[in-house]
Parts: sequence; C-alpha cells; structure tokens
Amino acid sequence: MKLPRARIALLIGLAGMLILVAVIVSPLLLMSMPSFLSNGTTVDCDDSVQVEEVSDSGTSDIPAEYLELYKEHGKKIGVQWNILAAVGKRETNHGRSDLPGVKSGTNYAGAAGPMQFLISTWGGKARIPVPSKFNGYASDGDGDGVGDVYNPADAILGAARMLKRNGAPENVRQALFVYNRAWWYVDQVEEIARKYAKSGEVKVPPQASEDCDEPLVEAAPNDLVAKILQYALAQRGKPYVWGGTGPDSFDCSGVIYAAYQAAGLSIPRTTFQQWPFGVKVLAGQEQPGDLVFFNAGPGTSANNPGHVGLVVSKGKMLEARCRLCGPIKVTSYQARDNQVGFTRPLQNPDVLEQLKKLQNPSL
Repeated sequence: MKLPRARIALLIGLAGMLILVAVIVSPLLLMSMPSFLSNGTTVDCDDSVQVEEVSDSGTSDIPAEYLELYKEHGKKIGVQWNILAAVGKRETNHGRSDLPGVKSGTNYAGAAGPMQFLISTWGGKARIPVPSKFNGYASDGDGDGVGDVYNPADAILGAARMLKRNGAPENVRQALFVYNRAWWYVDQVEEIARKYAKSGEVKVPPQASEDCDEPLVEAAPNDLVAKILQYALAQRGKPYVWGGTGPDSFDCSGVIYAAYQAAGLSIPRTTFQQWPFGVKVLAGQEQPGDLVFFNAGPGTSANNPGHVGLVVSKGKMLEARCRLCGPIKVTSYQARDNQVGFTRPLQNPDVLEQLKKLQNPSL
C-alpha cells in the first residue's frame, strides 16, 4: 500500500521529534537512574537524606513546634531530623528543662539554649546579628536577623550546621562525638533517634560509589570533562589532608587541580587562586566540570571563598571537605547556605590555549 506524502512527512517529523527528545533527556536519565551491577543488582546512587516518618513515641514526645523545626532545618542542611531531635531531647528535653542555661544564662560548662551550645562556639555572644563577622555557629533560623542561642529556630539550625560540618549525615557518630566528646553520649543520642523514627533506624544516605560513576561520566558534556570526572571520582574514599595533591590524599582544591592535570590541563593550585581564574557562571547554568565555591575556612569571605567542589552533575559535587568530615565523596551543594558562586575554568583564555595545543601538538 502506498502512503500519501502528507502521512509520510508526518511520520518523519514524529520520528525526528522522538530522536530529539532522546538526545535531550538521555543525559538527564543517566544522571538520575540507578546503576546496575553485572549481577543485576541495582545500586541507589542518590546521596540525599531520606525523609524518615515520625513514630508514635516521637509524635507524643516532641513538641509540635520543635518537630517542625527539626524537620525543616534537617532537610535544609542535609542531616537526619531524628538525630537533631535526639540531640534536643538529650540536651534539654526539647527546651522544657528548667536547668540553668536553657532559657537564660549558661550552665556550669558555659553552655546555653535548647541545643546547649557553648557560647564560644556560638560566636562569643548569646545574641548576634546575622550575617556578622564571627567563626561560630550562630544562625538565624526564623529570619529576624539575629542568631539567638535561646531561640529554638536559631539553635536547631545552628546544631544542624555543626553536625553537617563534622561529618553528618554519612558519619553521624563522628559528628555526634564532636558535639559532645563522649561515646556514651553518642550511643544515647542514636538510641533516642531510633525511637523517634517509624523505621526504628538512623538512616544514612548511600555514599556514591564506583558503581555510580558510569552514569555521571556518560552524561559529561564532552570527552574532556569526562576525563576530569573519571579521575576525580576515582579519588572517592581517600582522606582529606591540607595541602594534599595526591595520590594518597588531597585537600579541596588539590583534588580538582589533579583532576584537570590528569586531563592534560593546568589550572591554579589553591582555592583562592581558582576562584578568580575561571569564568563566572550563573547559578542554574553550571554543568559538570565547573567549580562551586563556598565562604568557608579561615580568612575567607563572600569575595574570597576558601572551599571549592567539582560539579559532577546538577546539584552534586565531589569534594574533599575537611579532616573531620570524612573521606572525599560526592555530596549535594544545593543545601549549603554559604555558597558563593560557580566558575568554568575551561573558558579561561590560558586553558583555551592549552586546549589548542592538546588538539594540535605542532602549534
């Protein structure tokens, strides 16, 4: 049967549209879909914190206002809400304790507020304008411009930031030990957290492993970025060491420097040098191979970021964060509240010249 020309044209057009959709969507699917091992087992490559349902005992024990704050700030910062709630329970019974330092002043150790921060770690004062120049965990959880250690919204946000800084959610026991340096305390908090969760567990997000590398590399915008990602992802699990450039350990900028070097490119070594080197990229337009910077570390500011990660997919980065934060891993950059911006080193004029020489060694 001979088809009319109009129908043939329609079928060709539909086929073209399907191909176009496949070209656009397939990289996105590769970034989000689970990876399959050779034995057929699926590996969950999502490193986000799973939302735990509240148990009956949690609902009855935690005041409604506090429960919402634990959930809100746990999700925002990327730590388990039930761990936050367990700290609040263990420290002050969710602010209900009448002991010194909970609602005013400090206790015998100098701690204050519902989450019992040492005033020195909060920022030196119980109430501090936010933002302000301090090195503590003073936080503004209710948007009133003040970090108040006695305000549950501020204190719980500060506690979430402190736990995140010290290894949560992956290494939650280490983070709790830093919060109050006693393993019996860690055990008690974890036991409370298990009771607050309907599952009876403290769920830890799976750290992206080698089984999750292929989708990320396949979704890279070009072969050069794929080489950068391949090297960087292969360093996962190695320890953070300040000044490290491999092969056994790295710091935040060192692993990025080494990854670009593995692709035949030379970029500056330190975070402070890498920030002005790349071409600035608007948030939302970043892509794998770009760098994301944070106002973190000694001597840093919004114009002089001290921490950097390598974007491996939208919302995710590879980072070597700090000595206490656990090994190099893939984490989320979207939940960080001290993000400064993105850059694209591959558009730096010096790198463009290097690329020309790589493509044509005779130049």
